This record gives sequence, C-alpha cells and structure tokens, in this order.
Amino acid sequence: MTGEASSASVPASTGTITTAVPARLDRLPWSRWHWMIVIGLGTVWILDGLEVTIVGNVAGRIAEEGSGLDITSAQITGLAAALYVAGACLGALFFGRLTDLYGRKKLFMATLVVYLAATALTALSFETWWFFLFRFLTGFGIGGEYAAINSAIDELIPSHYRGRVDLIINGSYWLGAIGGSLLSIVMLDTDIFPKDLGWRLSFALGVVLGLVVLLVRRHVPESPRWQFIHGQGEKADELVSSVEREIEKEKGKPLPPPAGEITIHQRKSIGFGLIAKTVFGRYPRRAVLGLALFIGQAFLYNAITFGFGAILITFFDVPTGSTGSYFAVIAAGNFLGPLLLGKFFDTVGRRIMISGTYLLSGLLLFGTAWLFDNGSLTATTMTACWCVVLFFASAGASSAYLTVSEVFPMETRAMAIAFFYALGTAAGGISGPLIFAGLTESGVVGDTVLAFQIGAGLMCAAGIVAAFLAVNAERRSLEDIATPLSATEAKTENARG
Repeated sequence: MTGEASSASVPASTGTITTAVPARLDRLPWSRWHWMIVIGLGTVWILDGLEVTIVGNVAGRIAEEGSGLDITSAQITGLAAALYVAGACLGALFFGRLTDLYGRKKLFMATLVVYLAATALTALSFETWWFFLFRFLTGFGIGGEYAAINSAIDELIPSHYRGRVDLIINGSYWLGAIGGSLLSIVMLDTDIFPKDLGWRLSFALGVVLGLVVLLVRRHVPESPRWQFIHGQGEKADELVSSVEREIEKEKGKPLPPPAGEITIHQRKSIGFGLIAKTVFGRYPRRAVLGLALFIGQAFLYNAITFGFGAILITFFDVPTGSTGSYFAVIAAGNFLGPLLLGKFFDTVGRRIMISGTYLLSGLLLFGTAWLFDNGSLTATTMTACWCVVLFFASAGASSAYLTVSEVFPMETRAMAIAFFYALGTAAGGISGPLIFAGLTESGVVGDTVLAFQIGAGLMCAAGIVAAFLAVNAERRSLEDIATPLSATEAKTENARG
C-alpha cells in the first residue's frame, strides 16, 4: 500500500484475527487495576507541572547576580521556555512514531529516563548554553511522554470513564504546579539556601520524584489494543484474561459478557503516508478541530505558565521569592477545573463541554484584560481572576489531548497526538513565551493587555470551532468513534473473497 513502511526482517502484516479485547476492556468496572494505571502513568504530569512552574518562579532568582549563571529573566521565560517547548514538539513526533511501532510500554519507560537525565543535568548548569541545551532535552522527554501516555491511558480505561479520567490525569499537571510553587518559596529563601544552590535543588527534587514514578510504572502493562493489532493477539488475550480474573475476585461476582468482536488485519507498522492520508483525507473536520484546540490552549498556557511570575514582579512589585504563593493559587484552580468538570464530559457530552469551557475561559480572560488595563487589579485580585479563568481553561485544555487521542483510528493514535501537540504547541507554545516575555518585559500595561487579548481570542475561536466540529465521543468505544484501519481493510478483503 502507498506510504506504508515495512522492515526487511519483519513482515508488514501477520494475519487476520477476530477479537473481543476492546469490548472486554470497555465493560470492566472501575478497580484497583485501573488505579494502578492512573498512578503509574498520570503522575508524570505532576512532574511536568513541577518542572515548568519551578522555572517560572525561579527565573527572577537565577537572573540575579550570584546565582551561578549569567542569564536574564527574559531569557529564561522567553528563549529557554521556547526551547523547552520546541524540544517537547520534536520529542512528541520522534517518540510518537516509535510508540506506534514498538508499543506504549517501552516508550513511556524510555521517555521518562530521558526526562530524568536532562533535568538532573539542568541542575548542574554552569553556563547559559548548558542551561538552554538541557531545557531543550527535558522538553524532548516530556513531549514523548504526551504521545506515549495519552495513547496508553485511553486504550486501557473503560469508555464509561475515559473522558473524566483523561481530563483529571492531564489536569494533575497542576498538582505539580502547586508543589513547584510552594517548593520555590522554600528553595529561594536565602536564609535557608544560598542563591546559587536553592534553584538547583529545586530541579534535583524533580529527579527524585521521577525515580519514584519510574518504579511504579514498571508494573503498568502494554496496551492490549496495540498488541492485537501488531501480531500479539495471544498476549493481548492473556493480559485481559488476567485482569478479568483479578477484577472478578475483587468485586466478588462474574463480569457481564462483552458487547461484540472486531475482525482486524494484523500488521507490524503503519507508514507516515497512510497516517497523513487518514488524518487529513478521511477526517479533515477532526483535523481542524484538533489544531484549533491545541493552538488556543498552547498559546494561553505556555505564555502564562512561564510568564505569570514576571507579571507579578514587573507590575505589582512582588518579591522574587514570593511569586510561588500566588502561582499556587491559580494552580489549584487549574486542577479543580478538570477534577470537578471532568464527569460532565462523559455525561453532558464532549461538544457542549469542550466548546463551553473554551468560550467561557476566553470571555473571562477578556474581562481580566479590561480590568488590568484600567488599573483595577492588585496582585491578589489579578491572581483571583486568573484562578477563575483557568478553572475553565484547564478543563478545556485537557480535553484537547482527549480529543485527538480518541477521534482517530487506533493505528495512528500516538502519532496523531504527537502531530497535533507538536503543530499546535509550535504555533502557540513557542511563539507564546517569546511574545509574552517581550511584552511583559517592556513594563507597559498596554503590551501585557495585548498578550492577554491574543490568548483570549484564540481560546474563543477554538470554542467556536468545537461547537461545530466536536465529536460526540462520550461513552463510546474507541473502535466505534474511529474504525481501525486494519478492521476496514479486513472487511474489504473478506468482501472480495
């Protein structure tokens, strides 16, 4: 087939099988096994939040004389932030391809190791170029995590819970942000740690927490959905059978019969040409939706996450060692959004909730910009406004990852996540910090207001797109939302012969 990749030593396909694995996974009740998946995979988002927030909050301190680095605050929140996001974009594409080829488990272990090594070396920065290089490589590992983990989560969690679980896991980023904010208060206290040591220890703590996650993650299994597509049907059946026995023992009653079976043509790989043809040729409306959601949230979040501390320092004279307490408040609002609103994405529905959260957060941000422009805000009231805005924006942003993970065929899932994350984040996440750092550094209120308005406008535009194009995927199996490419081909071949 045109665009399909194959290996000289491994055949592109391995036969046709009929399996009930997807239906068996979707009819499972919530159990201890699912909690293990959530903890093993979802906790890396906490590390990402810790990492990004620490950088935003310690930027002022690293820029001070005596920190051990000759670097400015604008370079940290601008160039270094953009390099981190650029690394994440490239890492998503690189590891996303490998995730679809070699499985979810191998890659979500490898990407965490990359993150840990790069973060440890960031803590040892002795020159500006070293700091920039390992910020890029840290992002490279985190980008791979997004592709490997979101695909694994959605393939392992039952359809009845998929929306809320995905949102809460992605929203757990903000638990890390709270930790990073509070941690920076202690680490930046020069009565406890010298200027050139506290910020380094902040990064080092992320490494320690990452090692704990690595130990937990060893017990997370491969995705059975990936296994039966890639010629490992027996392994997929054995894994699901063991989980079923474990859950029946836990619940004390037999499971209901699965809803149906699917016939698929097993293969070892899917080429880039077929992936592109599927995403943009078969599902153009869904492609537009994914881009709109990612660009809107990427600009807003990457700009504000990296720049909020600079705003407090520049416009409200908040000391560099105190920005963490303010950020902890908006981080709490960010986590509460997906936590409290997540269930409605499974009950009220994807279209209403996605469009509603994007539009409402955009409109509230326009209101915040107006108040800021009129000089009506203090550091406290500015933080309160952002807390409300991001309560809704966080749920919307998390739904972007959910959307691109569930609306495209299984064989393209990791690459679809990687592609939309990379393209949307490159458009909004790289330009956002660079534009935002320049605007806030000027010290001119009007410049910062403009940055707010750009973010608000993009969020509202994405909300309008979602109102028309969002897919009603709530409580539906992944195979029902987007028929696997292998299943479609198997049906065609059966019809011919």
